[in-house]
Amino acid sequence: MDTRFLGIADLVETPSVAVVVDVMRAFTVAAWAFAQGAERIVLAESLDDALALKAGNPDWVALKDGPPAPGFDTVNSPGLLRSIDLGGRTVVQKTTAGTVGALAVKDAPLVLCASFVVAEATARLLRARGSDSVTFVVTGEDGQADEDLACAQYIARRATEPGTDAAQFLRRAAGSRAATELAEGVRQGVHPDDVELCLELDRFPFAMVATLEGSLMVLRPRATASATDADAV
Repeated sequence: MDTRFLGIADLVETPSVAVVVDVMRAFTVAAWAFAQGAERIVLAESLDDALALKAGNPDWVALKDGPPAPGFDTVNSPGLLRSIDLGGRTVVQKTTAGTVGALAVKDAPLVLCASFVVAEATARLLRARGSDSVTFVVTGEDGQADEDLACAQYIARRATEPGTDAAQFLRRAAGSRAATELAEGVRQGVHPDDVELCLELDRFPFAMVATLEGSLMVLRPRATASATDADAV
């Protein structure tokens, strides 16, 4: 499998398969949203778009990075989201990097959104699909965020070498600038457990597939309990 690791700004062509990685915290939060019962996640282009979607659909749940803000129901924190019942709900998510990365590759035939909590499920789906070329979009810090790069490299290795151990990749993520800033309260809208939750390997048994549904980029869970679960991709 030919793999590339690119920042959002480095994307010059539409990849055949894109894995968009945001560990701290967009796609850890997304996975928790599905675990809490969300039916789908709409990835918003901007804060204004997120608010407009919420205004037109009052029963949807809107979340964003940073501190709480009028019009938004919660913030981009797995520690905070895990206590919210999202059964059957649609979530609107707008973040600084993760949602931007997914929207940058919205025309790709297959877009997966990933973090450590869904790493093995994501690698399993890639193995089942047998992709010749995969582009990993490293969303944080203009493609330099070590927690995202470590996760992307781990998933890439697991896709071809299922015995790959996660320890060194998790250590890199734990020592990243994002982890330090979250732990020290530099960033707002943070729960004390956020870093730990973002580093919880394979917490969930599903991958997350983003597709265009009309004009919206929509993320849904895809169970990958066995290789055959990905046959329909």
